[in-house]
Amino acid sequence: NTTPRIGHFTVWDYVVFGAMLLVSAVIGVYYAFAGGGQQTSKDFLMGGRSMSALPVALSLTASFMSAVTVLGTPAEIYLYGAIFCIFAITYFLVVVISAEVFLPVFYRLGITSTYEYLELRFNKYLRLCGTILFIIQTILYTGIVIYAPALALNQVTGFDLWGAVIATGIVCTFYCTLGGLKAVVWTDVFQVGIMVAGFSSVIIRAVVVQEGIGRILNDSYHGGRLNFWDFNPNPLQRHTFWTIIIGGTFTWTGIYGVNQSQVQRYIACKTSFQAKLSLYINLLGLWAILVCAMFCGLAMYSIYHDCDPWTAKRVSAPDQLMPYLVLDILRDFPGVPGLFVASAYSGTLSTVSSSINALAAVTVEDLIKPYFSSLSEKKLSWISKGMSLFYGGVCIAMAGVASLLGSLLQAALSIFGMVGGPLLGLFSLGILFSFANPIGAFVGLIGGFTVSLWVGIGAQIYPPLPERTMSLNLTTIGCDIGSPGTGGNWTATTEMPTLTTLVHLQGTERPVLADYWYSLSYLYFSTLGTLVTIALGMIVSLLTGTFSRQLDPRPDSI
Repeated sequence: NTTPRIGHFTVWDYVVFGAMLLVSAVIGVYYAFAGGGQQTSKDFLMGGRSMSALPVALSLTASFMSAVTVLGTPAEIYLYGAIFCIFAITYFLVVVISAEVFLPVFYRLGITSTYEYLELRFNKYLRLCGTILFIIQTILYTGIVIYAPALALNQVTGFDLWGAVIATGIVCTFYCTLGGLKAVVWTDVFQVGIMVAGFSSVIIRAVVVQEGIGRILNDSYHGGRLNFWDFNPNPLQRHTFWTIIIGGTFTWTGIYGVNQSQVQRYIACKTSFQAKLSLYINLLGLWAILVCAMFCGLAMYSIYHDCDPWTAKRVSAPDQLMPYLVLDILRDFPGVPGLFVASAYSGTLSTVSSSINALAAVTVEDLIKPYFSSLSEKKLSWISKGMSLFYGGVCIAMAGVASLLGSLLQAALSIFGMVGGPLLGLFSLGILFSFANPIGAFVGLIGGFTVSLWVGIGAQIYPPLPERTMSLNLTTIGCDIGSPGTGGNWTATTEMPTLTTLVHLQGTERPVLADYWYSLSYLYFSTLGTLVTIALGMIVSLLTGTFSRQLDPRPDSI
């Protein structure tokens, strides 16, 4: 191994990491016994519908902020520039749509699983479709979320890979199974704190190393990293103002508006007002995280602007840039790199815990309750716990499967796009169009799902060409290791070596579809799925005759 060792993990780093896991576990134990424990399945899955806005808001922020965000976003900004920050506008739109369109419907109906709505509005087969799609999507996503950060951190810091995967998986399953939704929410609150601390330590240290923010912004500006405005309407280009505003809004509304993991928590609030408030407070959290990630990315560019660790082969994937930076600038501070790793894993824990809780809720409400009506509440609460335990195991196993899959951030978002899009379309159809009927909804769902799978899988097989992804220049001119035989260092300023360049060489084999249809920005997968579902659903519903089934909010759940 010829890479120059930067820092590496010390005992203190492991202590900090262990402490984070320990505190999370203790919170779980506390909520297992606090207030008489988890008597009913409603207590376990919904926190007894007694949560207040602030912890729920932080919890929503935390579970959206997985380690994918902690490691992926700064690298994204380092490679492609700050245009990613246009997501700030997207988040605003998403929160408003979720709070004003979807939340009132779900809250009034007093349901545990969002898919119950599909049965009330359409029929039980559509509810089953929604449930099964959600379960598959969440398990796949959770596998990536557990495995990816473990891999990136392992390759840079030498942090034990499967040790970390299994430790986080077990702790997570432990507190979900014991404490239910309350434990999930309160551990998330603690984990948001850790994440902010981890980001802050990196930003503060980077500003000190670079002697002020001015220099960071100056370097970023000259490196073309402050590219906030790119109004190219081409849907094939990865990130432009339009793909982020339109595509991003559809993708994230699928997560915030109708995804069980998120909806379950804001429905657990005491009142409808608290639920809306939690979404709006969470918006501030999302913005704060985005700004932190942006500064980390720009600071990383400023520090490495004349010696890129990726082109210089010191890290083997972009996800590893952030851990590399941490060990580089924080190596003289024992325990601080550990804090950063803890913050990445906090992201993982919070996402996984909400997934496990949501999977348990959906399984109990949609697959067990309707078919076994004789079960007592006590039994249901035990079954919910059993389900948490079971899904925890499944997610750890999925991490093993994820180790065989490819790139991180995009894979995760593609899964959300491919499955989330059609589901969002299905809910929108039910909520916004009173004439939609079950046949239309079903045809729409199948159609939308087919189209998004087709594009999504096509894009994985034929990655878009480099000119579409618009990666900005990186250089290794300033690296002190002039390797002999390259004829000077200037040759290294070329585009980053990626799989796409290999595909480019076999250009003759690319089908015509690949350069147009499959090159669609990954953010549009969701948009496509949603719009196809809605359009097909409307057409088929109008052809097969109207079917109106008015939903009265149940009087007892106001």
